[in-house]
Amino acid sequence: MRIYGSGPGESDIEVPGHRYAALIGGPLDGQRLDVTGWSAQQLVDGAALITELGQFGPGGRALYEGQPGDAARLHWVGDTP
Repeated sequence: MRIYGSGPGESDIEVPGHRYAALIGGPLDGQRLDVTGWSAQQLVDGAALITELGQFGPGGRALYEGQPGDAARLHWVGDTP
């Protein structure tokens, strides 16, 4: 499984002691995001992740949000420029 933000030639192996959330749906579906150190509220608020694969092409962002009590997944809610 690919780790979001890993570049060509970088390892997609999860780092021991880190916490990851699966990205569900949207252009980054199936990737994992390192959420080590994120609070429960930050997980619910989610993130705007840079991607070339979304509706707005290069430089656009895919929006992912969590759900209370589910720190293991962030769900796609749309794209933004």
